[in-house]
Formats: sequence, structure tokens, C-alpha cells
Amino acid sequence: MQKTPILDKIASPADMKSLSRQDLSRLVSELRAEVISAVSRTGGHLGAGLGVVELTIALHFIFNAPDDKIIWDVGHQSYPHKILTGRRGRIRTLRQAGGLSGFTRRDESPYDPFGAAHSSTSISAGLGMAVARDLQGRKNHVISVIGDGAMSAGMAYEAMNNAGALKSRQLVILNDNDMSIAPAVGAMSAYLSKLMSSERFLSVRQVAKKLASRFPADARRAAKRAEDMARGLIGGATIFSQLGFLYLGPVDGHDLDQLLPILTNLRDNSHQGPVLLHIRTEKGRGHPFAKESDEKYHAVPRFDLVSDDVKKSAVNKPPTYTSVFAEQLIAHAETDPRIVAITAAMPSGTGLDKFAARFPRRSFDVGIAEQHAVTFAAALAAEGMKPFAAIYSTFLQRGYDQVVHDVALQNLPVRFAIDRAGLVGADGATHVGAYDMAYLASLPNMVVMAAADESELAAMVATAVAIDDAPSAIRYPRGEGVGAVIPDRPTIIRIGQGRMMREGEKIALLSIGARLGDCLDVADFLKAQGVAISVADARFVKPLDKDLITRLAAEHEVLITIEEGSVGGFGAQVAQFLANRGLLDSGLKLRMMTLPDRMIDHNTQPAQLAEAGLDTDGILACLSPFIDAKIMEAVAMRD
Repeated sequence: MQKTPILDKIASPADMKSLSRQDLSRLVSELRAEVISAVSRTGGHLGAGLGVVELTIALHFIFNAPDDKIIWDVGHQSYPHKILTGRRGRIRTLRQAGGLSGFTRRDESPYDPFGAAHSSTSISAGLGMAVARDLQGRKNHVISVIGDGAMSAGMAYEAMNNAGALKSRQLVILNDNDMSIAPAVGAMSAYLSKLMSSERFLSVRQVAKKLASRFPADARRAAKRAEDMARGLIGGATIFSQLGFLYLGPVDGHDLDQLLPILTNLRDNSHQGPVLLHIRTEKGRGHPFAKESDEKYHAVPRFDLVSDDVKKSAVNKPPTYTSVFAEQLIAHAETDPRIVAITAAMPSGTGLDKFAARFPRRSFDVGIAEQHAVTFAAALAAEGMKPFAAIYSTFLQRGYDQVVHDVALQNLPVRFAIDRAGLVGADGATHVGAYDMAYLASLPNMVVMAAADESELAAMVATAVAIDDAPSAIRYPRGEGVGAVIPDRPTIIRIGQGRMMREGEKIALLSIGARLGDCLDVADFLKAQGVAISVADARFVKPLDKDLITRLAAEHEVLITIEEGSVGGFGAQVAQFLANRGLLDSGLKLRMMTLPDRMIDHNTQPAQLAEAGLDTDGILACLSPFIDAKIMEAVAMRD
């Protein structure tokens, strides 16, 4: 392991203040090596953090966190920040049970002023903190660091528009590591940014503005046009300046000789409005992979530091639900030219990179813009296309108004492929897909399906293709399937039809989605103990299979619904149906197993399910009041 003599002395950002310029350069190398070493052990979002090592050091050297607020958009790039702010001793617990979050969290450190994980929130948060500072008469600085990908979301521009109008002092740093927003970095643009950020330049600018305010309106407009023209000649007239920001850049985000004086000027000058500093960086800079790999740019599993080999999982595992969805969609698109696919900046995460490779003209990556993705899909449906919007459950929340207003209200047949539904492991509470059944099943006209295995997912894709008169959604979990055989031609499921999986007496389990396997395991174990229980797969959150539910209620004393979703979802739909039909009046004991009404922190998916009480042990525990005590003794000893 590389020695880190400078980093070893840094327990907090205050320890950096006395470092020489030469020591800061050494710290860059040591910090980058430490990030690589940590992520090799834990996996995580490596590329973003490697790209902002110099910026992180510069910010903590120039500003005085936590009094000065440094807000990292999304939080993927916050690993160097965590190391410098007293968390180095725990950095190898990233994304592990009881360890550091992969994102910023207010309850983890005072140096994390705002929690993040979904993108494009940092400018809004920074503006709120700047306004609070002004109202409270404080003088601290507020810095929001946002990536160029996050700038594809409308929320960032909504915040900038508001910031430009309020004119609170706020610094936004645009970390541009992919998009060509501005010309390449050069010595002249760096020099001009340093000049324009200086107190002298800004003082002259303020004097000019005061003088111009005394001119007639026509003269003021002419002066403003002249200023814009002059800024255009030196590369500063951008959409950002039109939104009311002083625009500086682009500058080299890996050059401390550029970053330090510019940030010093911005710290010390008396400019009272919002400023945007545009830096250019290389995502994954100094990455450990000798060969070119997409993995260096975003998230990586654990890897070997010497060979740079990724530590693979066991071979011959079942395919992932994501890959099953993608392959089935491609198969249908081969014969149906109306099928199109939409993703919001997650082509590989949703499997649509495969679809795009086969049908480039029918695949659309709209960027981090879920609201736009949903309405775009609605308009495609209105014109007779068959859009599949493949969006993680946690991210579809961002487009909910559009799901309601532009899809459900107009009854347009948009098909939502809801990936990562349920618990998601190391990404934790910020990415859990807990709420989609509750927020979709409440909408009129919506068909909501949940796949119990990969064969069912294939059948549900075929079903969604065939639904032309209503919006529909298929939810499926993260990770591998269970090994179910996928038929060559999956059968279309009749809308609202569930299926009986086991026949028994007294107790019935009604599962929705991926918890079916555990329900079947419980039934098989109890059968071996002489207790036969029924198990049914609902398949549909909406519309419910009312005949199936009525039968289960009539033929059993106990009915337990099981879902990997929040309170208010599938179980609530079943309870309302039973109550309104009077089916609870005869004494049926109804229990609903859901995710607990609290956030579940990062861990492995099996550990999260155990914590939620939704694994086989949790199901047996729920059944225990209704099963003979001697049988439960056998249950307790089965391990």
C-alpha cells in the first residue's frame, strides 16, 4: 500500500491550512491513492470521486467548513471529502452494514450540511442555505458542486433562475467532465477567470453598475448589452450569466495553481450575487484499471489493486431481472416497429443499452430528466407508438406529477418498466424502491404488475406490449432471478388474474412480486411438519383479482398479504376490497406484511429483507400465532 505521510496528518480540514503548495500536491496523490484503495475493498462510485480530488482539497484549503457549507450534488463524488473530514478511519466501511453511506448524510458528519443521492438538488439546497444565512445575519460561504450530468435536470435551472432573482451570495461549481458546454480549457480562459474573480475587477464592475443606474433606461439597456458583448468576447456570456450568475471559466479542475487563486478571490471579494465557476475535470482520473473500461467512470464492484481485476461473483448464476426485461423487449421490438424505449440517464442500469445497440433510432436517453421522460413517453403514446419508460422505482418518484397529469389523466398507454423495485442493498434508503405500488395503485386507469420471477417478468412484458387502452407498469427487483425457465413465447396474462401456487387450509399467504419464493419455501417447510397452507401469487397490484381474494377469504381463517413495498400499497388495496365487500365481518384474520414504516439503511439485500421481517424467518414469525406451538418448536430448530 502506498505511504501517505501528508494525509496521515489530516484529521480535519483545519490540519490542511498550514500545508505548503508542494505538500498540497503530494496530498493530491495520496488522497487519490486512498480513495482507490478504499473502493477496491468495498466497491462503490469510484470515478466521480477521483475526478474531484484537486477540487476537494482546494475547497477545504480555502474555505472553512463546516461553517462554510459545501454541498455535493448526488454525493457520488464525496469520498475524498469524507476522508478529509474525519472519516478516513471508517472509509473502508463504505456501503457496508453499519458503515459510512455512499452519499452525504447530515446525521453522519457536520461537514455534510445536506443529504444527497438523487441528482440536481445542490443549487436549490445551496440557495436555501444562503437565504437562511442572510436572514440570520451570518457571513459564511455556501458552495454547491454539481456535475454536468446533473445539469441536464430542469430542477438545476429552476434553482438558478430563482438564485439570479434573489441575488444572494452563493457559489456554484459546475464540474464538467463529459459534456462540451464550453470551449476547451486554455491558459487565456484561466487567466481571465482569475482576473474576473478578483476584488478589483468586481469593484470596477459594481461602480459601473452604479453609474449606469443613473442613466436613462435606454442608456442602461445599451450598457447592459455592451457588457454582455464584452463578456462574450472573453467567453463569459452563457446561459448562466443570463440567469443572473457571474460566470467564470472554464478552468482546469486538476490544476491547483488555477483553482486556489480563483477560489481565494471568490472567498475574499465583496460580490453579493451568485457566481458559477465552470471547471473541467476527467472523471476517473488516476483510475486503477490498466485497460479502458466503462467501470472506471461510475460504480465498481470490489477489485484487486495489483491486477485491476474486478472480483466477479460466482458463474452460472441466473440472469438479472434487468437483462431479462431488455432481452424480452428487444424480442418484441423485432416484430413491432411501434415499440420505443426511454431511459433517464440510466441506459446500462435499465438494460436499454442493449436495446439501443439493436434499435438506435427507437431508443432515447433523455438525461437526468424523469419529468420530461414521462411526458415525452406520453406524447409518443398519443401518436400511436408503444413507449416503454424504463426508470428505477426511486427515480420515477421525480416524475410523479407527470405520471398523474400527462399519463393517467389522459389514459395514455405508456408502459413503465420499474427496475430496482424493493430493497436495493448498498445504495441504501435513498435508492430503495418502496413506494411505487402505493403511488401508482392509487391512480385511476393504471395497470400495475409485479413479477415473482424471470418467467413472470417475460410474460408481463408481453402483456404490457398488448395493453393499448391504459397505462401500465411492471415492477421487478434488483439482482438475479431465481432460475425460472423463460418460454420461447411467453404467454400474455389476462389483466387482473392471479394464480394459486399451493393449496392448503386455515392459512393463506397472498404474495405480490419477488417475495413469492420465500412464501413457497415456508409452505413447503410447514407441509413437511404436517401443516398445509395456501399460497397465491397476486401478480397484479391493480386491478386486483377479486375472485381469487374472495376465495382465499372464504376458505381460510387467516389471510396474510406479503409485499416488498411500503405501508399503503398492495395490502391496503386488498384490505379495502375485503372491508367494502363485508368479507372481514365473518372474523377473517387479516395481516399485512410490508416494509417497516421507517428507512432501512444500506446493507446486503438479504440482510435488509431480514431486518424488514420479509424473509422466511419473518414470514414464519408472522404465522406463529396461528400455528401449533409444537410445530413452531420445529421451526425454531430447523437451522
